[in-house]
Amino acid sequence: MLTTVAAAQWPQPDPRPRYHFAPARNWMNDPNGLVWYGGEYHLFYQYNPHGDRWGHMSWGHAVSRDLVTWEELPLAIPETDVMAFSGSAVVDRRNTSGFGRAGKPAMVAIYTGFDPVTKNQSQYAAYSNDRGRTFTPYGKVLDIGSSEFRDPKVFWHDDTHRWVMIAVRAIENRATIYTSPDLKHWTHASDFGPAGARGKNWECPDLFELPVANGRPGEKRWVLSVSQGDNGPGGGSGGQWFVGSFDGTRFTLEPDWSGEPHWMDAGADFYAAVSWNDVPDGRRIWIGWANDWRYANDIPTYPARGLMTVPRVLSLRRDGSDWRVVQAPVRELDSHHGPIRQIDHIRLTATPTPLPLPGDSADATMTIDPLDAKQIVLTLSDAQGYQTLVGYTPATREVFIDRTRSGPHFHDAFADRHVARLPSGTGSVTLRLLIDRSIIELYAADGTRTITDRFYPGKGPLTWAASTTGGSADISRLSIAAIDPAASARRQ
Repeated sequence: MLTTVAAAQWPQPDPRPRYHFAPARNWMNDPNGLVWYGGEYHLFYQYNPHGDRWGHMSWGHAVSRDLVTWEELPLAIPETDVMAFSGSAVVDRRNTSGFGRAGKPAMVAIYTGFDPVTKNQSQYAAYSNDRGRTFTPYGKVLDIGSSEFRDPKVFWHDDTHRWVMIAVRAIENRATIYTSPDLKHWTHASDFGPAGARGKNWECPDLFELPVANGRPGEKRWVLSVSQGDNGPGGGSGGQWFVGSFDGTRFTLEPDWSGEPHWMDAGADFYAAVSWNDVPDGRRIWIGWANDWRYANDIPTYPARGLMTVPRVLSLRRDGSDWRVVQAPVRELDSHHGPIRQIDHIRLTATPTPLPLPGDSADATMTIDPLDAKQIVLTLSDAQGYQTLVGYTPATREVFIDRTRSGPHFHDAFADRHVARLPSGTGSVTLRLLIDRSIIELYAADGTRTITDRFYPGKGPLTWAASTTGGSADISRLSIAAIDPAASARRQ
């Protein structure tokens, strides 16, 4: 039986994380319009200015100079006769659209307009001449007469000297590519899919080139990513990616591409990930919505409902005959560390050993030698006895987050255990944990495996302990730093 807890009565004293972005109040979902311009990283996002559940979709807006501390700005694109669904933003440096003014390029948003009367989904444009603070509507630029055609990601393709849009025909599980000389007139070029995992819909596609970290000098491949509303690795929402080539018109899979799904993240709370355009140092950085559509409207937080992950820098790695996307928290996070504490050789047995990890908001890296233990478990507990578990099982080479007992029940789909299998091998494993009040991001195997999960504890401080089953283990090195962007700003 489904039971819910009213957000305002939830016992968590301060659920708002310190270094993950959330609006001050109301509902937020997909990241939109990610672009760097004028020294600022722009994060637009799906936002309901009138309440804390999905509806009245508009574009919220925040900016950052370091991808960690964010300034929330006024609404960027409000709901009008159509809702402003997901999309992207570009800086039109060549003024192909004619929207630029006084020799300065316009920021152009291309997004899905949803008509709640006809249910039509088509692509709209709006432009800004004041660094994204306000947008002037241009109108509809692409309409194929569909109720399931959405989420355009647009970028400039140097080799063909034109704009490329990748959108989705959602219920067909198909990505569709268009090209344009001016952001106003679009020509269909090709389709991709269905492929990999299927769901009730595909959403929020992206298409970008990545360096092959262990390849030949200068070797690159194109990555096409897409999210889907269900049948993900955590049982609900999820995202997958494909590797291949792109000639400006068509995305073609690698010849030996495996048909098995390649998931962005093994947890339940990494969805709608898309990447920034125009990052000045060439990094490819994406960010995801830390939620799952099964329970998104019911998560017990107040006055805001919705959270973004930490931005992650991406690269690509060959894995035998297969491929792996490598993810790592952006390096800017390091500048917000408190003093780093390092401890060597913490012996673990069946009796829980307290760990000096800040329960609130921290960045911790640990190397674990399993010795003869059958399982190593890190337990995050609150004062009411609720526990979230992070662990490693040597025999199966699996890392996991278990939130089956992480807090008071609010939705039947939430309590679960999420697993990522590491590459074959023996010996020690290194895990990096980002903990931030109500979210854990776990990075393993050099960032080729990640698990992202929200948790909603009860009252009291959060504390960590470690234990084993079936033997002993050794944390050979533990490096810990508290993270508090507000405190780091005061130190500067």
